[in-house]
Amino acid sequence: QVQLVESGGGLVQPGGSLGLSCEASGNILSIISMGWYRRVPGKERELVANFISGEPTYADSVKGRFTISMEVFKKTVYLHMESLMPEDTAVYYCNAVLYAAMGRGNYWGQGTQVTVSS
Repeated sequence: QVQLVESGGGLVQPGGSLGLSCEASGNILSIISMGWYRRVPGKERELVANFISGEPTYADSVKGRFTISMEVFKKTVYLHMESLMPEDTAVYYCNAVLYAAMGRGNYWGQGTQVTVSS
């Protein structure tokens, strides 16, 4: 069974930095994409950043402030967030599209809260 386990998040002041990590575990054969989404109450979940075929993609709202990185052999993706703003406050979800023993699947982490507030 595939699991995505997130860590990081928390409370940070505007202008501060924070890091998230997500490790995928289970009988994983290959990863198609892996990255981060976020959801603000009352809004749709939106892409923050992800890797597809090894190439990073960022939402316009986070370009220049957030950096996604990945350790392929560890099946772990990281999100380093700088110059955080109150509008970055959201629940951040790790996502992976991958092939596992049971076939191709789309998996989500449990979510971790990021709050940017003074």
